[in-house]
Amino acid sequence: MPKYLIEREIPGAGKLNAEQLKAISKTSCGVLEKLGPQIQWIESYVTTDKIYCVYIAPNEEMIREHARLGGFPANVVTTVSTIIDPVTSE
Repeated sequence: MPKYLIEREIPGAGKLNAEQLKAISKTSCGVLEKLGPQIQWIESYVTTDKIYCVYIAPNEEMIREHARLGGFPANVVTTVSTIIDPVTSE
């Protein structure tokens, strides 16, 4: 199943407190439950004004439907073609 990197432009994302991040996470998980097991949230990275999320889904349309239902931006959705890490150099 394809893996996607989603860039969400959220001004002030880096200033969100633990309760706000928990609420966003709950909303996301609720939408994922409705959409079914085909879409999975792997992890997200919060930066100053953006959140980068890694998802597994059958297609980009499902990623965008998750964003629409959750009320999240999905400014850029990119398919991950390969993952590399330090082990790749060996």
